[in-house]
Amino acid sequence: MNEIYAAMTECAAEAKRVARAVPADRLDAKTPCTEFDLRTLVNHWVLFTSHGLECRAQRRDIPAELMERDFTAEPGWADAYAAQLDRALAAWAEPGVWEGEITTPVGAAAAPDIASLVVKEMAVHGWDVARAAGEDFRVSARTGELLRAVVEKNAELYRKYDGFADPVDVPPTASAFEQALAISGRDPRWTP
Repeated sequence: MNEIYAAMTECAAEAKRVARAVPADRLDAKTPCTEFDLRTLVNHWVLFTSHGLECRAQRRDIPAELMERDFTAEPGWADAYAAQLDRALAAWAEPGVWEGEITTPVGAAAAPDIASLVVKEMAVHGWDVARAAGEDFRVSARTGELLRAVVEKNAELYRKYDGFADPVDVPPTASAFEQALAISGRDPRWTP
């Protein structure tokens, strides 16, 4: 289909692994997103990267009842997240989904652009969740390149709305994914 879908599939597999590694007794832990504890971050991540991803493919809004839901309070939330990610991937597997524009609460954009932004959310917030849980979020070099390009393209807009902090310096040897994290204002060396 395209490289965005390949990255989406790869990041979804890693997101499932990371979600299953989140310790239930650490949901109040701090995260690289200073405004979120781990519970709040996981709920944001689950909402937008699985339910939101499917809704965008189907050209519909995220149901209001999901917006305040505490997914982490539900038994088996990580398995439910994995199943929802599978539904989202199935929705994006339809070739016609990639055509035209998708309208979101902040405006309309080409379907591939919306998909790439959600993949970026899945990976960058996946990294946030992983680090807070004492894990790593791993992506291939090819997906890292795609993520860096998406972050670079959208960094100033995200900063305008406080979605990204100021860029962090990283050594020239940093991977493309580490560079993406740094451009988004995250320190790839962050530890809890």
